[in-house]
Amino acid sequence: MAVKRVSHEPAYVLHRYDWSETSLILEVFTRHLGRIALVAKGAKRPSSNFRPVLLPLQPLQLNFTGEAEIRTLKAAEWMGGHVMPTGESLLSGYYVNELLMRLLARDDPHELLFDAYAAVVQVLASDHGTAQAATQAAGLRAFELLLLRAVGLLPSLDAQTATLTPLAPAVRYALVAEAGLRQADDAEAALAGSDWRALQAALDDAAPFASTLRVCAGINGALRTQLRVLLNYHCGVATLHTRQMMRDLQAL
Repeated sequence: MAVKRVSHEPAYVLHRYDWSETSLILEVFTRHLGRIALVAKGAKRPSSNFRPVLLPLQPLQLNFTGEAEIRTLKAAEWMGGHVMPTGESLLSGYYVNELLMRLLARDDPHELLFDAYAAVVQVLASDHGTAQAATQAAGLRAFELLLLRAVGLLPSLDAQTATLTPLAPAVRYALVAEAGLRQADDAEAALAGSDWRALQAALDDAAPFASTLRVCAGINGALRTQLRVLLNYHCGVATLHTRQMMRDLQAL
């Protein structure tokens, strides 16, 4: 039986593990195959062509073979387009990678989510400054929403989940794990129905990342609180590792 070969597959490295003294196991997010595992033989050798290429948050094209759980990497090419994010932007990129590692099953393609990932990485790699920091924060919220929807963990945002009653624009609603959207007990920690409906319309847009980013920019603070609780619940942790790292660095 011929070994399956995949060529010129768009991908990003999410995480890497030592496999031997000279090789690595890579978790990568590919456009057409989803999250997969690859062995990069000899990647740790000083002379390896893989060493300067297999970096996180960088657009790659990969060639690999195999149909087992762990395929074999044959070639990797950096596609360029932006520099590596730095500082807090780099930690934000690692945070996005951690979300994908925790919430995406292997071999489950999500082409639109891959495009959203490429877009949020591009935002994180952009020039810094107060305005750009706000854009990056909105980009993270947009990606979180698109990820939750892609894996089936986001209810419709234009109706109360239990009753399917349309949201009243001026009433405030909270997004609750396992309960969906419901009228909020604490109005300060929730969003107005008009905000949730605007988010749903943006998610349904032909360019969902850009549209959702624009909506998130005006409601980032309250939305971040809502989504953080929901993401931690579905990831099965009190605090994601990258979030805790950010807090520790800010405390220093």
